[in-house]
Amino acid sequence: MALDKNALGKRIGPLSRDYSWRDVILYALAVGAGPTEMEYCYEKKLKVLPTFSLATTFDFFWQMAKVSNINLTGILHGEQELIFHNTIPPEGTFTTEGAITNYYDKGRDRGALVVGKCETFHANGTRLFTSIYSLFARLDGGFGNSEAPKHKVTYPDTKPDYVVEASPSDNQHLLYRLTGDYFALHVDPEFAKKSGFEKPIMHGACTFGYGCHALVNKLTPGRPENVKRLACRFSQYLYPGVPIKTLIWNTAKGRALWRIINTESGATLIDNGICEYET
Repeated sequence: MALDKNALGKRIGPLSRDYSWRDVILYALAVGAGPTEMEYCYEKKLKVLPTFSLATTFDFFWQMAKVSNINLTGILHGEQELIFHNTIPPEGTFTTEGAITNYYDKGRDRGALVVGKCETFHANGTRLFTSIYSLFARLDGGFGNSEAPKHKVTYPDTKPDYVVEASPSDNQHLLYRLTGDYFALHVDPEFAKKSGFEKPIMHGACTFGYGCHALVNKLTPGRPENVKRLACRFSQYLYPGVPIKTLIWNTAKGRALWRIINTESGATLIDNGICEYET
């Protein structure tokens, strides 16, 4: 099995997804929202957390994997960027279309990256967001292409301005998968072991959602529509039930850097975090 590099530039979509207020609330609960945040948990005056966009258009991720012929036993979410153009309505239909834009070889024993970009529109014609995916194909390296350029974020040499603690439950992955990512790695113990893990792991996108939730609460409280760009690199896996911390540094007006760490081990789970927002 090898990556199909002929898929470079191949169009993916249009992919459509209907959603309602129930999906918006389910997503918020799956990334740590609770009864003190009724703007995310009650359909009256409901608002949408920005990373709902990722969960609700995750079919694009799997279409990228399919057309490029990634070995699914070794697939992980590598990096993610979301650029927001307009406020996401609490119900409607998303239509997403894009293409695979790059392949990068990390080496035969280090895997490969498959990068894709897509645009999502609401059924009313409004352009909502742009998504840039980087899929880490751990078992598909060694085809001789150039390695991906480095995008290293330099964090301030100071304590973070905010530290947001969270405690995902030991069934958080089972709740989160109902938002749209049903990959066996996050639910099937046998598949997880074949992939090199002791047991099913948390979705990286779920941890990302916890980070987004923390960023909104600290930087644009009650105004999730003010977030304009989120980017990050997934650097380590997390088992369900392990507490996490989101660290946030304000670096300029409307810009912050962030990362998420495993509270128990201190390992960095999400790195190179960037958040741009309207103040």
